[in-house]
Amino acid sequence: MNRHDALEIRCPRLGGEVTFAYCRQENNGMPCGRTIRCWQIYFPVEEYLKEILSPAEWDRCFNQPSKDKITTIFEIIDRIKKEKQTTD
Repeated sequence: MNRHDALEIRCPRLGGEVTFAYCRQENNGMPCGRTIRCWQIYFPVEEYLKEILSPAEWDRCFNQPSKDKITTIFEIIDRIKKEKQTTD
């Protein structure tokens, strides 16, 4: 956990409040592709992410085309269903 993890903003993709900790791992354990745009006014997020990500991870997170909102919602629903199945 880092000092920014508890910060909260409204997520433009999900429409609700999320923490930086969520944004940092939302994409299958990697940062959301919008993390820099959303958080750059609060702290030097790009600098921080470049410190913790390898060049390959950076490319995978930030140099890929963005998914639309519906695709993201269905992926989250699928992930929650899978997590629920493993806990039952």
